[in-house]
Amino acid sequence: MPTISRRMLLKGSAAAAGSFALGAGLAVRGSIASPTPHLLKAQFTEARLASGGITPRVMTYGLGEDAATGMPPVLRMRQGEPFAARLLNGLDEPTTVHWHGLRIPNAMDGVPEATQPYVYPGDGFDYAFTPPDAGTFWYHPHCNTLTQMGHGLTGMIVVENPADPVFDAEIVLNLRDWRLGADGAFIAPFKPRDAARGGTYGTVRTANWQREPVHDAPAGSLTRIRIAATDVTRIYALKVDGAEASVIALDGNPVERPFPLDILEFGPGQRVELVVRMPDAEGETVTLTNMRGSHPWTIATLRATGASLKRDIRDVTPLPANPIAEPDLSTATAIPLDFTATSEAAPGPSICGTIGYSFWAINRVAWPGDPADPVAPLADLKLGKTYLLQVRNRTPHAHPIHLHGLSFRVVGSNKRAILPPPTDTILLLPDEHAELALVADNPGDWLLHCHIIEHQKTGMSGYFHIA
Repeated sequence: MPTISRRMLLKGSAAAAGSFALGAGLAVRGSIASPTPHLLKAQFTEARLASGGITPRVMTYGLGEDAATGMPPVLRMRQGEPFAARLLNGLDEPTTVHWHGLRIPNAMDGVPEATQPYVYPGDGFDYAFTPPDAGTFWYHPHCNTLTQMGHGLTGMIVVENPADPVFDAEIVLNLRDWRLGADGAFIAPFKPRDAARGGTYGTVRTANWQREPVHDAPAGSLTRIRIAATDVTRIYALKVDGAEASVIALDGNPVERPFPLDILEFGPGQRVELVVRMPDAEGETVTLTNMRGSHPWTIATLRATGASLKRDIRDVTPLPANPIAEPDLSTATAIPLDFTATSEAAPGPSICGTIGYSFWAINRVAWPGDPADPVAPLADLKLGKTYLLQVRNRTPHAHPIHLHGLSFRVVGSNKRAILPPPTDTILLLPDEHAELALVADNPGDWLLHCHIIEHQKTGMSGYFHIA
């Protein structure tokens, strides 16, 4: 990247985080006191994930100095209010934190070699930003991602908006697979033949690190369900049985009008928010099912408790929209982006790991890894200008394409009649051609990559430079 090496940031860069005004018009004002940082420690633990035994050397985050014993905590923030966290690396390899979906200053984006130094074992890094958008997001490393994410370092973020409608209960579900053997120990994180296709699936499926968990919710209530696909590979087709359910937000942004859930597909990196009208009788259950594949399976079960609140799902109103700049299509500059297979390049060495193969490319260029040497951007964008990304999936596999630091609108597609609200990730279907409109309102170097991590690590990645 032309600006990578010379833009390596010192740990003290967090102090300047609030000086960037996003297109949403939200910035940290000098008069707002900095909050006390949360201590977020990346560390090893063990967990009972498979029936065959305890899994050692699971990676997780904990809050504070005490040892963590479970999945990473749900971090709660408030829209428009400063947030701060100090990452402490208790692992035995470098790491970072990327705040997935949050439109924050580039210095806080957590991408080593592009926005910050590696955080080495025993070292720390200060993150500070103000989330401009409310919704469901998540956090994870952007270093040695196939291993670190695959071993547990994926946690959820809830950014609250006081103007949201009040629901009777809320359940947060972190969906992810694990590559485990019969004894519970980790096995090889991928198979090359699968990495060259749709990706390597896990052997154990969990929600909140549990297999088919049961969560209680008040009978007859309107219960908000926040779901994130934090897995490195799996694409879901969500269905709800036993209750009425409406979709209220996708990828952190409210839908214009809540609509009934039929079957909704979403891939790694994406988020879904539902409102479920719980059954009236205590003990009755609602099942969240993944319908993708030949054998549907239960993600989680909701169980009604207590006397019925007798709520009506027709009372659900739209969530307040996030302050995202509206693209001006009349002045938009088109940027063609072809997502293809490749065998023309070999990955280079990287502190953040390589899996030793090159299978995928953007515009016929395979990303070489996480290099310290300059790599050209996909395009140079002018701050404040509208762009139209003309994305084409020229493969027989779906690719959840994620853009850091910005939101875009899907304004056209040859594969979908209903277009989502503003988003940071599109599940680009096989042979899909789509047009993504965005305002380049956040300066810096912003990654664009497939969030099937094997695809990202084997070439399907790049970045935009905005100045």
